[in-house]
Amino acid sequence: MANKVVWFDVPVVDFDRAVRFYGAVLQTEVKRDSPDMPIGVLAHAEGEVAGCLFRADGERPSERGPLLYFNVDGRLEEAVAAAVEQGGRVLKPPHAIGPFGHRAIVLDSEGNRIALHSQ
Repeated sequence: MANKVVWFDVPVVDFDRAVRFYGAVLQTEVKRDSPDMPIGVLAHAEGEVAGCLFRADGERPSERGPLLYFNVDGRLEEAVAAAVEQGGRVLKPPHAIGPFGHRAIVLDSEGNRIALHSQ
């Protein structure tokens, strides 16, 4: 079955700060994909759901709206610590979510609410 979610955009205010935040928290490369506009694509394999960080007039980070879950499998505590070190804030510390593993809810460096997830 194909993924129902195929792409996501994460709005940012300070592009470089956001690239550092997501690179450190997710331990992944954020590829600056376009010289004409600030877009940073999160590393992904062919066929995987993917997304990017972007800055554009009229777009703002938010604590409200959809909650994106980022896979930090096996390193939840480390990812939460990295989020705080990179200017994020813990809204809900790591906790069990039944048979679905564990998560922590944080604000990223830009003010977006995100979930860090581990099985």
